[in-house]
Amino acid sequence: MSSISSSRSLSFDVAGESLTIKGFTTTRWGIIDLSPGHAGPFTLNLQLYMTERAAYRFNLTSATPRLFVQAGEAGARPTPTAISASQDVAAGWLDGEHRVLEADMPLAIQAWIEAYLAHHGEAPAEGRKKRRKGAGRAREIEA
Repeated sequence: MSSISSSRSLSFDVAGESLTIKGFTTTRWGIIDLSPGHAGPFTLNLQLYMTERAAYRFNLTSATPRLFVQAGEAGARPTPTAISASQDVAAGWLDGEHRVLEADMPLAIQAWIEAYLAHHGEAPAEGRKKRRKGAGRAREIEA
């Protein structure tokens, strides 16, 4: 079996749409023209990690698999710096107060991630292991 690459280049553009909500005008930014390769004004490397396999599977089994782009801070024109297929990674970016843009995952990328998971296996079930027998239990004290 040949080795499955763990990274792919994706290109895209960012477009803004003006919205007026309760008298305030704002711009909603979005990812457009997302495709594998180097064709767009922005190109980022989508890197897959073994530790994120469960998140990739969760994303792939959702109604609409998504890609997440870290794109600078709110209030300014987006400056894409990273892309992920893991909503856990995207949540970390949001916790760090970064703007995160989402886009539908292209079928070619879905197939590539499926092949990656098939090659490397699904993530093991996350269970906490005890360091030693009885660890974490209160000891019974005989009176």
